[in-house]
Amino acid sequence: MSVDDNFGEDEISSFLRTRWLGTGGRLLFFREIGSTNDEAVRQAGKGAEEGLVVIADLQNSGKGRRGRVWKGEAGLNTAMSYLLRPDFDPDLASAITLIMALSCRKAIRNVTGLETLIKWPNDIVSKGKKLVGILTEMSPENGRIGYVVVGTGININQSVFPEEISETASSLFLETGEKVSRSGITAECANCFEEYYELFKSTGSLKDMQDEYNAVCVNNGRRVKVLDPKKSFEGEALGINERGSLLVRTDDGRVREVYAGEVSVRGVYGYT
Repeated sequence: MSVDDNFGEDEISSFLRTRWLGTGGRLLFFREIGSTNDEAVRQAGKGAEEGLVVIADLQNSGKGRRGRVWKGEAGLNTAMSYLLRPDFDPDLASAITLIMALSCRKAIRNVTGLETLIKWPNDIVSKGKKLVGILTEMSPENGRIGYVVVGTGININQSVFPEEISETASSLFLETGEKVSRSGITAECANCFEEYYELFKSTGSLKDMQDEYNAVCVNNGRRVKVLDPKKSFEGEALGINERGSLLVRTDDGRVREVYAGEVSVRGVYGYT
């Protein structure tokens, strides 16, 4: 796939194969924006329907986990957010984060051939460095889900990173040695997500994706530290269950479920 010089709505749409995600006028493109997640939330408040996709060339105050700011660079990366209105239990909403991770990983492989891994629950990594960050936000409504916004930032053609993250961040360009089509990656993420998301809705769980996820989960079979605000602990990661929780076997033999969004997991000997 060639590198695009016209990253924008028309170019991205030309690569879309989706039926409802980002189609039928449900794609908003911004040359620069504060946060695609914030815009998707704003559109949700105005009644936007499921399938809205907000994409930005430059995101100058994007959201990361635990209040961190995710900043991109114009002309090099992509930031996008999907608006969903699922009809299932709010406890299942965190699984959408894992679905997005699988989607990004598959999209990267489809477009570039690069094989990456997932650091549970939502970071895409290559050689121990982060390529993709994902943040999911949910709005509860009368015990159900009002909407879910899943935001994703992908380091695509960036070659230099700030000193504070240079040891843990990378890009598709740095990993492959070639410039990559931002439109192609952005659209392929949506193509893959729609497929996985429909599968998830049909079963109400990750059971049909569980083996695929565990096969590429960098934490699986490794010792991890669970940074729980109540009490941190260590153990061996055993992969995810059907709900997307990470199973960790502690030194006393007990298997504990770690829920995405509640705690952070780190490798005992480094980031992954």
